[in-house]
Parts: sequence; C-alpha cells; structure tokens
Amino acid sequence: MRTGGQILVDQLRAQGVERVTCVPGESYLAALDAMYDADIDVLICRHEGGAAMMAEAYGKLTNRPGVCFVTRGPGAMNAAHGVHIAQHDSTPMILFIGQVERAMRGRGAFQEMEYEAVFGSVAKWVVEIDDVRRIPEIVARAFREAMQGRPGPVVVSLPEDVLTDLAEVADAPYVAPARPELSMEMFQQVEAHLKTAKRPLIILGGSCWSDDGVAAMQDFAARWKLPVATEFRRAGLFDALHPSYAGDLGFGQNPKLSQRVRDADLLILIGARMAEVPSSSYTLIDIPTPQQTLIQVFPDAAEIGKVYQPALGVVCAPDAFARSLSWLKAPFDLPWAEATENAHMDYLAWTGQPAIIPGEFQYGEAMVSLRNLLPADAIICNGAGNYAIWVHRYWRHRLPRTQLAPTSGSVGYSVPAGVMAKRQCPDKTVVVFAGDGCFLMHGNEFATAVQYDIPVIVIVIDNSMYGTIRMHQERNYPRRVVGTDLKNPDFAAYARAFGGHGETVRTTADFLPAFERARASNKPTILHCFLDPQAITPATTLDAISNQK
Repeated sequence: MRTGGQILVDQLRAQGVERVTCVPGESYLAALDAMYDADIDVLICRHEGGAAMMAEAYGKLTNRPGVCFVTRGPGAMNAAHGVHIAQHDSTPMILFIGQVERAMRGRGAFQEMEYEAVFGSVAKWVVEIDDVRRIPEIVARAFREAMQGRPGPVVVSLPEDVLTDLAEVADAPYVAPARPELSMEMFQQVEAHLKTAKRPLIILGGSCWSDDGVAAMQDFAARWKLPVATEFRRAGLFDALHPSYAGDLGFGQNPKLSQRVRDADLLILIGARMAEVPSSSYTLIDIPTPQQTLIQVFPDAAEIGKVYQPALGVVCAPDAFARSLSWLKAPFDLPWAEATENAHMDYLAWTGQPAIIPGEFQYGEAMVSLRNLLPADAIICNGAGNYAIWVHRYWRHRLPRTQLAPTSGSVGYSVPAGVMAKRQCPDKTVVVFAGDGCFLMHGNEFATAVQYDIPVIVIVIDNSMYGTIRMHQERNYPRRVVGTDLKNPDFAAYARAFGGHGETVRTTADFLPAFERARASNKPTILHCFLDPQAITPATTLDAISNQK
C-alpha cells in the first residue's frame, strides 16, 4: 500500500525523471513528502513562472518532458507563462497542480479553479486525477501525450485528498514515444521533387531532434550541396559553419535570405511551420497556395496544411525523415551548388564584423569576442527583446541544444532557462543574455542559482527602456514617449547581495576581462552592461526610426 503521493513520485522515477522544479504549496505536500525518499533532484524556485520555464528548458535539453509542481489557484496562474512557452515552442512538459479536496469541488473553495477551462487552449491535454488507483495510467499517458505528435505541455490536476489516499497498484512502464516514419511512396515523391528543382531550399524547425538526426541532415545537405536555413530560435539544428548553412529566419533576418525563400522553386520544411516570425509576418510564402513547390514534413498531421497548402504533406518525425534521406543518391548535376556557396558566404558576411553602434559599449564586438572564446558546446540563453537580435545574429551555433530561447517571444525566459541548463549540464559553459526589462521579469531565479551553487553567467544589457516596444513606439508615434522608460537598479550589486559575483561593464574593453573573472569566480554572476539607448538594433538607431515618419 502506498499513498497517492508515493505512487505519483514512483511513476516519475519509472519515467526516468531525474529532477523537478517547484514552488511548494500545501495542496501537494504528500507528493513533496514522497520526494524526500526519492533520488530526484528537487529545485525550489522563487516564482512559479520561473519554475515552469525551467521545466520547459529541461524539455528542450533532453527531449523528455520537464516536470514542474505548483500549488492551486495563484500558483497555477503564475505557471501558465511556462505552459504558453511550451505550447508555442513544441516542448514536452508536464505541469502538476495541487487542487482542493474532491468533496470541496464546485463550492468556490479556497484557491479552487477549473483547470481544463483555464489551460484548455494552451495545453495538449488537461486532466484531473479523481482516483488514486488511476495515477500510473494517467501519468504514463501524460508523458506520451507530451512527446507524441507535435510535442507540448500537459497539465495534471492533483486533488489534495487523492495524494493522501492509499492504494495497491502496479507502476506503469517507461514510455517511449511513437514516431511516424517515412513511407517508400513518400520517399520517392520527395526524390522526384528534388531531382527536378533548380532553386531548392530546406528550412529546419521544430523540437525533439536527436544528435543523429541533426548529423544525418548535415550529411545529406553536404552530399546534395543543398542550402539549409533554420527557423526562428532553432539555429542549433544546423552547424553554422557547414558550407550549406544559409542562416536563420527570425527578427532582423538577412534580407538576402528572405529573398532566397521567395525565389526558391522548392521549399522543404522539416519540422518547421513558418509561422509569423520566420515568414516575416506571412510575406515570404503565399497563403493558402505557395508560389514555391512546398513539401511540409511534420510529425502531426493536424499541422500540415494548417496555413500553407503543400504540394506534398509528409507525416513523419524530423529525425526519421533526416535519416531516410541518407538513402538518396545525389545526381551528378547539381544546378544549385553555386547558389548554396553564395548563400553560405552571405551568411558569414552577415554575421561577420559588426557595424559600429552609438556608445562606448560595442555589443556586436562583445558577441564576436565571446564567439571566438567559448567552446562550441556552450549553451546560450535569451528571453525576448531587441537585445536578442545581437545574440542571434553574431553567435554561430555549431551543435544541437546549445540555444535556449522562446519562439513565443516570452520576456523573462533566459534566467530560469540558464539556471536549468547549468544544473542539467554542469560541465558546459552557460551564458544568459537578458535585457534590463527582461531580467527583472524573472531575475529572482538568480537566487535559485545561488542557493544550489549553479555558476551561470548572466549578461544584462541595460538601455533603460523596454527597447522593442520603444522601437515600435518611435516608428508609429515619433517622439511621444510614454510607458517605455525604465529606472534600473545596480544589477552588479544585486548579484552580490544574493551571494553571487557582479561586475559593471561600460566599455567594450571592460567586457572580456570581466567575463573571464566571472568564469574564474565559479559563482553565479551578473555582468551589468550599459548599452546606449540609441543603439536599438545592430543596424539602426532610435533617431533614425523616429525620423522615418
């Protein structure tokens, strides 16, 4: 006989869960108590949003669901931020929420909520466990739902009395997700389209790629000399120095790459959806019927043809598709080979020497210096804001799972993601980038890093404003500034107050020595870097934007 809490934690162990994140609550104390005797790393966080983001980052790093526990009502609503990210980013994640006792349901009890109504539009599955004997069944299904098809978040509600009930029940087996494979018929059709193309372009995206799948894709591109681009914040799917790499499709994308998408006669989307950001607000591909011949490969049939009607829709996991391509023999004549070389040269030029921006701190130069210093397996994390444009443009990802960034555009993501990355990968360098506005959304998780001695390095880019919103404000309402200015604390002192290492960086020359001292400190660190407010993107200034209208 075990309590519901013990049965639940044993299911997590059966699924290979090595760590969970949480903010404690009385509604699931029985589950917390069961963790006392389990070999599971429990990370106590300072905000449920941060805890959920850490779990989401775990999903990105491992391709298995990240697990987060929060309490009912306000705890659940705070965690919704991370669920939204997991949904947009197709990340496997399970959020366990404490719930009022079953006998109190429907009375408007303390912090009671109807979670299916709250999370139904963002989670793949929302379920409440009303019988202790069903815990193994429902947890196993939750893991499967989170990983199969288009991966995403699952929400499981745990009534308090279910966790204290006793039952004798068998554990569920380890869940390995079913992955659709490429049929011979589809294989032959893909081959036929490739052999008649003149200007093909492959675009990679999606989640849960394995190292083997990424390697197979790079081998195929090399043999066929095909140009390959990556979707917004999926740059880790292809080696940036591979001769086929054409760049990433995100905010501030290379205009030459955008034109290559328009000019292609064959587009192959592998795990990619070409949503608003990578498609430049749906301007690169016609809706519903593309001018390009479109092949869309996706593990979930519901996503194929959702926006663009493809010439060929292939229900297949990206990994499986990439491995299948190894059977395709490249023809002797590859009419696009020179265009592929040019695309890669354009990418190298675009990400090469940064232009001079206003101010003494040249952010682009700092990025290039880090690029030259750090190993290829360094993990780079960012949230949302214009500060991230420099990160995406000048950092060249070489390996999978080295980029943690929300395609949902979620401000505040980078610090929690970086804390989880360094906890999960202690031997790798983890660098977090956050704008001043971004950092103070979830910078309290710096305390989590200090509590667990997680030496993550946080680079705060401070321009004393919500930069992205200010840019749009100046574009639409020039010189009418309201609601976008910020007055910030001393972030270096903030780090020291928590027990970490903190330094102030005002010039480019200050940056690299400060970064080296941060690494040597072996403490959680904040480098407070001051960026001139005029330097709103790598290519333009606030005044230039204001004067456009």
